[in-house]
Amino acid sequence: MSMIAPRNSPRPKLPNGVRIYAISDIHGCAHLLEQMFAVIDADMANSRPYRAIEVFLGDYIDRGPDSRHTLDLLIDRSRRRNTVFLKGNHEAYFTSVLEDPARAAEWFQFGGLQTLMSYGVSAAPGLGKDELPNLVRKLTSVMPPEHIAFLRQLRPTFTCGDFFFVHAGVRPGIPLSEQREQDLLWIRDEFLQSNRRFGKYVVHGHTPVKQAELLENRANIDTGAYATGNLTLLSIQGNSMLAI
Repeated sequence: MSMIAPRNSPRPKLPNGVRIYAISDIHGCAHLLEQMFAVIDADMANSRPYRAIEVFLGDYIDRGPDSRHTLDLLIDRSRRRNTVFLKGNHEAYFTSVLEDPARAAEWFQFGGLQTLMSYGVSAAPGLGKDELPNLVRKLTSVMPPEHIAFLRQLRPTFTCGDFFFVHAGVRPGIPLSEQREQDLLWIRDEFLQSNRRFGKYVVHGHTPVKQAELLENRANIDTGAYATGNLTLLSIQGNSMLAI
């Protein structure tokens, strides 16, 4: 657990009474997500914020063991809490595969095989590339319609107070209102190596780090849950940030 806040110039701040809980890059780790829900619930019961918003920064599926249950948990959570769900590059890629099953081979190299298996669809060893699109069609037939709707309705960004939430980051020098979705979901080096201010304080994931990085201009909360077993929760209230 660490509490860090940007040191120089005015600290980014949320509106009075608002608390945000942010999580990124769950990647099918439903058991870790359940643990974070328990942490949020306990914190809310103890502190009773005036308005709590749970913000999820994308990459809910692929790579980890249980994408299906992860989506079940998120959809159920949305019915009971104030939630915001952002699009990650994995959701963008998966929905493009649903539209064009011929892209299945690339998706499987991207961690899609684990998602397929979580819905009970298995790929036989040595399956030919030409046969892979049929697996996607089979997956589409067994996925709950609400899962497909959830993945297609994700938004690219969320803004609250001085904070800008996004999956991957932003392109430096471009106003936040003019960012391209390609950059919002995929950018790495140009964003990560920039020390400039972006107009708002950017909270993101996408690029795994050993522990949450809360820097002067941005916070990276992707701690590689599917590989490390460490899913980070960032709590923000006022001008304070706590990474758990």
